[in-house]
Amino acid sequence: MIEHLLTLDARDPLAHKRAEFTLPEGVVYLDGNSLGAMPRAVPDRLARVLHGEWGEALIRSWTAGADRGEDWMALPDRVAAKVARLIGAQAHEVAVGDSTSVNLFKVLAAALHLNPDRRVILTDAENFPTDLYVAQGLGELLGRGHELRRVPAREIAAQLTPDVAAVLLTEVDYRTGERLDMAAVTAAAHAQGVLTVWDLAHSAGAFPVDLRGAGADFAVGCGYKYLNGGPGAPAFVFVAERHLPHAPTALSGWMGHADPFEMERSYRPAENARRFVVGTPQVLSLSALDTALDVFEDVNLGDLRAKSLSLTDTFIELMAPLGERFPLTLATPLDHARRGSQVSYRHPDAARVMARLTGRGIIGDFRTPDILRFGFTPLYHSHLDVARAVLGVQAVLEEQA
Repeated sequence: MIEHLLTLDARDPLAHKRAEFTLPEGVVYLDGNSLGAMPRAVPDRLARVLHGEWGEALIRSWTAGADRGEDWMALPDRVAAKVARLIGAQAHEVAVGDSTSVNLFKVLAAALHLNPDRRVILTDAENFPTDLYVAQGLGELLGRGHELRRVPAREIAAQLTPDVAAVLLTEVDYRTGERLDMAAVTAAAHAQGVLTVWDLAHSAGAFPVDLRGAGADFAVGCGYKYLNGGPGAPAFVFVAERHLPHAPTALSGWMGHADPFEMERSYRPAENARRFVVGTPQVLSLSALDTALDVFEDVNLGDLRAKSLSLTDTFIELMAPLGERFPLTLATPLDHARRGSQVSYRHPDAARVMARLTGRGIIGDFRTPDILRFGFTPLYHSHLDVARAVLGVQAVLEEQA
């Protein structure tokens, strides 16, 4: 088996990317689906911003360096263009800034405005909590009988009734790693006059996303998981080109203005998705994300997906004997089309198992009530990492037994 894993690693077209990340010695880090590892180029970039752009140039950095692509004012647009390639969008359909939750509020409000005679936001009953909270809060704010309707994911298509304005879904379930068929769900929604809002928190950077190909209306996502932008990295928002002239901005801040420094007294939105940016660009965190995204520049996204599936297949295969000995139940689909880039198992004592794994340097994640979650990042994981992780799981389970 070890020879087979070594062969897989030797043939890996992304193997050289591992050297571009800072990874702790002696640790197998399988929690990049919560916080990605730090690209090695980020500290130098931040040092330049701190000492040169901020420390020396000061306010001039907002516009100085435009000829070199270094001005702060255009930084969000440069980052948006890099994100667009990874999610199957055009650069003018993507804006970067604020948080995922704030961006979700904006696009949900826009979707409800575009479907004014409907009052329901339809969502997966087990969607990520912040998505549910934002949708619930928006409905209460609007009043007028708006409702957040939660149903099991498998029932979404059957629940696309004439009162549904928008369907809010996370492409990859944060607990189980199950991936929804974005194109099929979007087509079913559109057939009933329903707009789609997709959360790409566990998709962008893990495998190719094709928003335009799927016909998606809106999407949001974060910059700190598979995009490796650092804790609290700015989020992104996608608005399909066809909606840009009509989708209102519920939060109309000055950075979304067509010409912010004109200082007009009336709001005139930018023509592209930048209209959905509210506040001043977070220059330090945007600079970190900008540099982190450079890691993807020479990456074939097809290779990214192939390696993700190879890593997760290998993990599932090596874990199978442990499932026969211990109370482990695979929660992630075996079908490639229905799998993201993580593998999850149910265990009755999952919290304690994960705590012991972390103590051994196998860092995964626990999700209530009984989920052991392991995220695989194709850019910096090897198949030997997978084997080390499985040996760690085996040791912990044997100790507990």
